[in-house]
Formats: sequence, structure tokens, C-alpha cells
Amino acid sequence: MLVAGISLKGDRSGRWELADTMSELVQLVHSAGGEVVEEVTQSVDRPTSVYMGHGKIAELKEIGEKVGYTVAVFNDELTPAQQRNLERELEVKVLDRSALILDIFADRARTKEGVLQVDLAQSVYLLPRLSGQWSHLERLGGGIGTRGPGESQLETDRRLARGRISKLKRELADVIAHRSRHRSRRETSRVPVVSLVGYTNAGKSTLFNTLVKAGVEAESKPFTTLDPITRQMYMPDGTRALLTDTVGFIHKLPHALVAAFRATLEELSEADLLLHVVDISHRNASDHIQVVEDTLKQLKMLDKPRLLVLNKMDLAMSDEESSAPDLSALGESAEGGVMISAEKGWGVELLQTAILERLHEITSSESTSEQGVHFVG
Repeated sequence: MLVAGISLKGDRSGRWELADTMSELVQLVHSAGGEVVEEVTQSVDRPTSVYMGHGKIAELKEIGEKVGYTVAVFNDELTPAQQRNLERELEVKVLDRSALILDIFADRARTKEGVLQVDLAQSVYLLPRLSGQWSHLERLGGGIGTRGPGESQLETDRRLARGRISKLKRELADVIAHRSRHRSRRETSRVPVVSLVGYTNAGKSTLFNTLVKAGVEAESKPFTTLDPITRQMYMPDGTRALLTDTVGFIHKLPHALVAAFRATLEELSEADLLLHVVDISHRNASDHIQVVEDTLKQLKMLDKPRLLVLNKMDLAMSDEESSAPDLSALGESAEGGVMISAEKGWGVELLQTAILERLHEITSSESTSEQGVHFVG
């Protein structure tokens, strides 16, 4: 695969460097089972009809003749027209960042709800791109006498796609309703619920396994966990809570995917406490924190009690074993955080104590309300 991306000249609106997002794109390609043979970037005034400058597109064609790549992946979500133009110019399959992420999700979905959500997101993403499937009919020309088989087939495809989207939404609503009833029964026990959130590959699943001994798959690649998993977690004082592992967030998460997974992500709204897990060994840790905060804001959950978990301290430490990780780049974001290494087990007991204390604080603040939680031994 060839990967390509652009940066906009004079753009100061974001904190992300092109090199960082391209590195993440390469990780996504590897996670999808692909191999990157070439990486190309360009600084432009604005995206063109073929995303990059026409001279750079010529360079991509030359690279194709040399290395023979069969798929080109671009670092932003392409418009349907850009995708069609690129496929015509490069004569290879063209994917954008959104399509790649959707493909990874499709491969990882296991539960009925997860499969439906990914299927819905892919259908919504593909609907405006259906016209590209019939580009060969454009050669017939326009006007009276040519609006026959081609247009009919395209409209039929669109109608079928819209019907499929409606059907998936109905099926998903049924699954969500069933899960909601299950959650209602769970709420009657008043057991406190703690949910893990964080940027993808921050170590949430590893921490989940450490806290509840669940044996959940935890690999060093994006989106290892897709479907929410809930297990009992015992506190240092012997009381118990429920711990939920959720899908990780990522920069430029496709809008269709956020919409399709909204019901799953809103499961977080039922949590009494969110554990925001951060990989402090990553050079973009502060940006990762911001992405998670922005997503929680989008889901209207910024007022939800949170505890910052600064994970992978073993990787963040200097060569001297006694040296603590340098958290200066995180600024105020790291205040109140608990430093741990879920992989090594460092600081886990301290984290458990911090979770217990926060849950007690939440219980105390809600003690005058019938909606407060209590602990179950």
C-alpha cells in the first residue's frame, strides 16, 4: 500500500503535525493487515480535485510503476469526487482514512450490536459514493435518450442502500432496547459502575485485565477492543463494582462511525466514574487527552466524574530506574492523575484505592438523592 497526506500552508488551527498523523495512518494500515511500501506528503494551499497537487499525483503514478502498489490510502476523508478522480488517475483502489478505520472495525466486530453498528456506518459512508460505481456509463453522454439503464441502476442502488440503512437502524434499535432493559436490571442492584475511556492503544484492555483478571485480548495495535465488556471488580475493602472496557477514540474518527456507535458510547453516561487512561510514553499524549475530552464533549459527558490514569510509566521513565516520567508536556492535564504501569502492575493498588475514594466521594455527594449508589459486598 502507498500512504499519502497533506498539510495546509499557514494552518494554525490544530496541534497535530502531519508527521504524527501519517505515523498513525501507517499504524492503521498495519492493523488492517496491510504493508506500506511508500509514504508521500505534501504541503498545499488547499485540497485539490485530486486531493494533492497534480504534480504530486504524477509522482504517485511514477512510484506505482516502480513498486507496483495496488492500494493508495489517503490521510483525510476524501469527497466522493476526489476518490473517483484519484482512482481514475492512479488506476488503483483508493481508500481514505475513514474507510480504513471502518474496515478495521468491520474486522474486529464480534457481537451482534457491533456488527450492526459497523455495517450501518459503512452503509452511510458508501451511500454518497455509489455514483462512482457507474462512472463507465458517463461515456454514453447526456440528454434525452440516455437517461435509461444507467440512471435506473444508480437510483436502484441508492434506494436499496437507503432501505438497508433503515433496516439496520431498526435492528440496532431492537438490540439497544434489549441492552437497555438489561442495564435497568443491573441498575436496580445499585452497584457502582466504572468505565474505561481513552485514546486507542492507551492500554485500557491491559488495565482491564489487570483489575478484573478477564483475559481480554490486549494487543499493541489500534482498536483491539471494539465491543464493550463488563466484569465485576473488587475494591480493596472487599466491596465490588462493575468495570466496563470500551472502544478507544482516535483523531479524525469518521462521523458515520461516531453516529453509529453513539448508543454504545452513551453507555458511558450510565457510569458513575470514568477512568481516562493515557499512554504517557507517547509524544502526543497531551493531544490524545484533548481528543478524548473533545469526544466526551460531543457526547455531552464532560460533567461526568473522571479519574486520570497515567499509564505506561515504565516506558516513559528515563534510563535511570529511579527517575520519574517527565510529565511537563502534559501541563495541567496531568494534575490529579495516578501514575501506573498496567503491564508491569506498578501503581495498581494505588489506583484501586483512588477509585474507591472517588466512588465514596460520589456516593457522599449524592447521599441526599435516591439516585445515589451504594456498595455491595
